[in-house]
Amino acid sequence: MHLYEVLRRPLITEKNTAIQAPQGKYAFEVAGEANKEQVKLAVEKAFKVSVTQVNVMTVPGKGRRMRGRWVMSPSWKKAIVTLKPGDKIELFEGV
Repeated sequence: MHLYEVLRRPLITEKNTAIQAPQGKYAFEVAGEANKEQVKLAVEKAFKVSVTQVNVMTVPGKGRRMRGRWVMSPSWKKAIVTLKPGDKIELFEGV
């Protein structure tokens, strides 16, 4: 998998912004086939920072009722990236 296909979008939620500043952790939606090493290389190359740790989890899809039917939203993969102290990702600043 190419490094530019690994990161899908940044996750900007209330919980993620609470851990972002004091702990230096940032959350991204990543490709389902991506592993920790690929996520680390993609973040380091895209934002020019040093990554110390990557946690990856699969978020299961939710069931919903739509027009009388039961449908499932797709599962997706989330990565929480911890940066070296002093490094920041400017994309998340001011949110």
